[in-house]
Amino acid sequence: MEYRNLGRTGVKVSKLCLGTMMFGRRADERESLEMIAHALDAGINFIDTANAYANGTSERYVGKALANGKRERVVLATKCYFPEDPDDPNARGLSRRNVIATCEAALKRLGTDWIDLYQLHRPLSEVPIDETLRALDDLVRAGKVRYIGTSHFPGWKLVEALWASKEFNLNRFVCEQPAYNLLDRTVEREVVPAARSFGLGIIAWGPLCGGLLTGKYRRDDVSAAGRWQGGKDNFGREIPPQAFDVIEGVAALAQEKGCTPSQLALAWLAAQPGVTAPIIGPRTLEQLVDNLGAANVAITAEDTARLDALAPPMSATLRYYDAAINADFKPNLGRW
Repeated sequence: MEYRNLGRTGVKVSKLCLGTMMFGRRADERESLEMIAHALDAGINFIDTANAYANGTSERYVGKALANGKRERVVLATKCYFPEDPDDPNARGLSRRNVIATCEAALKRLGTDWIDLYQLHRPLSEVPIDETLRALDDLVRAGKVRYIGTSHFPGWKLVEALWASKEFNLNRFVCEQPAYNLLDRTVEREVVPAARSFGLGIIAWGPLCGGLLTGKYRRDDVSAAGRWQGGKDNFGREIPPQAFDVIEGVAALAQEKGCTPSQLALAWLAAQPGVTAPIIGPRTLEQLVDNLGAANVAITAEDTARLDALAPPMSATLRYYDAAINADFKPNLGRW
């Protein structure tokens, strides 16, 4: 396993990050703990969760899996923003009150004294960024959080946050977590350049575009179980016909290289400038084993050229990132 610096920090993280959104939802406790143990054995030392995943169950499973001395070797990341209590208007968002309260609750669920990377799950324009940053800075100074990061922040909000950190002498964000994959390279327009300019790592979620890049959905058959079953995902987005040009091209190149389409898509993303680690989100141990194989897939200049021809830089064959980030500026704070 290759290890990389997390942004401009001195912390080393595996080039694949284990995402746990399925834990407690599609994967039960036994399956979740089994996957975490297997990932650690394979060299993964970077785990990402969130308070919103299965109403905190994901954090509890992760905490249980990291007991008995395993916690110290793991760079543990979680997030805040979504409601802890859907009936309490203050138990959500990025206010000082909620950021601190969510952190305290996460520490208990995770069974740990500190969080290595505490991230804002979404931006929220109605709360001044300096209020949120002051709360995060206090958590860092108290030793409850080591580093702070963002998710779904557009380029201008990243720069605004970095300016506020400098202006008020507060801890700065070290990474951004955007949706990024071969079917939607929108983040290459502004987010990736901003992150690279200011030393922020990119921790990319959705690297397989919800399973589209696994190759299990075909132009003439979208019946496979999963997020895109029937040709639409849970947000009502349809698979555009041109997406299958990319999917088929990825499958063909993967066959030539002797790997799976999933492994090729993950390896490509891990090789992109500015990317620290794609976040894999397995539902089963079989999927995890397949995803981990990406660590051994080398991307050549010829591979890059072929994939760029299929999915040009900064292009969006499917509007995956835009649909996610546009939701950040709507008042829907419902749970995932």
